[in-house]
Amino acid sequence: MAVKKRTAMPMQDPKVRATNFEQVATGYTEEMAVEEANRCLQCKNPTCMVGCPVAVKIPNFIKHLKQKDFQAAIDTIKETNSLPAVCGRVCPQEHQCESKCVLVKTGQPVAVGRLERFAADWEAREGSSKAPKVQSNGKKVAVVGAGPAGLTCAGDLAKLGYQVTVYESLHAAGGVLIYGIPEFRLPKDVVRREVDYVRELGVNIETDVVVGRTITIDELFEDGYEAVFVGSGAGLPMFMHIPGENLNGVYSANEWLTRINLMKAYLFPEFDTPVKRGKRVAVVGAGNVAMDSVRSALRLGAEKAFIVYRRSRAEMPARLEELENAEEEGVEFHLLTNPTRVVGDDKGWVTGLECVKMELGEPDKSGRRRPVPIPGSEYVIDCDIVVMALGTNPNPIISTTTPGLNIKDWGGLIATDSGRTTRKGVWAGGDAVTGSATVILAMGAGKTAAQDIDEYLRGDKETWV
Repeated sequence: MAVKKRTAMPMQDPKVRATNFEQVATGYTEEMAVEEANRCLQCKNPTCMVGCPVAVKIPNFIKHLKQKDFQAAIDTIKETNSLPAVCGRVCPQEHQCESKCVLVKTGQPVAVGRLERFAADWEAREGSSKAPKVQSNGKKVAVVGAGPAGLTCAGDLAKLGYQVTVYESLHAAGGVLIYGIPEFRLPKDVVRREVDYVRELGVNIETDVVVGRTITIDELFEDGYEAVFVGSGAGLPMFMHIPGENLNGVYSANEWLTRINLMKAYLFPEFDTPVKRGKRVAVVGAGNVAMDSVRSALRLGAEKAFIVYRRSRAEMPARLEELENAEEEGVEFHLLTNPTRVVGDDKGWVTGLECVKMELGEPDKSGRRRPVPIPGSEYVIDCDIVVMALGTNPNPIISTTTPGLNIKDWGGLIATDSGRTTRKGVWAGGDAVTGSATVILAMGAGKTAAQDIDEYLRGDKETWV
């Protein structure tokens, strides 16, 4: 008989965690993991797997947890997922595997993500998973970008015997996992551990290489690579183009989070990357990146931290868990509010954010009700930092230096469901194709592309659709 009540995740007290960069959720104990695993009904036709982009054998690994065979559990996960500790922390399971769990019909689904995190963390402490050793097939594949899409594609190809080299533009591998997601949600040592496992699979990772500048895709083919996967992400920030956006104290979320996360600005001067520590920080946007930005501001010592969003709470794209965590930590929300101007002093520094109140009109093409300004409702939020968390687009370096590689009007690479681009021999996936999306969807794209690359290189190279 399955336990009806979902096992709660231990967490830091909100007042305490808002002052540090340690993990908010501290993870299941062995007893908690077994208790939660026992809620799984072990369905004969498991619908949960339909919702997993990386095809984790969910009932199988949970069955091993029930039996307290934690090594078998993590080994089962790693058959298809090389980044389980990452997925267990940042994958929106509520919209993926857990949404398909049959227990949703009568209550709460099995906490698949929390169990995956437990298995991965147990391995880090006590496990002994060994990367499979595969005989090389003599074929070389290049991967652009060491983010979730690139690492997944590279790991899967290595398991099939390919000689894979990943080219990463930054000085550390991990992509958005290492520069975009804060330490309190995804510790950097967890990311490094996952990257090390991909290396153990036989993948070579070259950092500080900007494909399109240091080397081109054409030159990769000249060097003997038979296929290239582009998982370069979407690192080009978007702005509102309102007056005052060039004032000192206005950051894109990319710069704000990269300085804090990858460059350890929160440990300044121990790490010599400075970031302005504001007393009143306004973050524009309401996605996961906005929540990461505003919660980071609190941890940097802000007395007040605000979310400014032009729609209502119901339209917020952030995960409910992240929204609730932000509320518990004291973030204030200015909803149905849209910035119109960044206000500054005579020295060029931010002093406020002028906004107008909004009301919701008819739905737009996204299906959400379109916000409409209310005349005469303008007011100013006093703040000394503004962070624009409005989404990102792919950097055009690769598309402008690769003949035959076509893009959409907003900059995303054109690719089929299998990842094939308009340039023969080049695949792409993740944010480079979709724009800003989730880690797990990027991983799914990397996995799908790896399978198609393998089928293509083992078949007729002249066929390219």
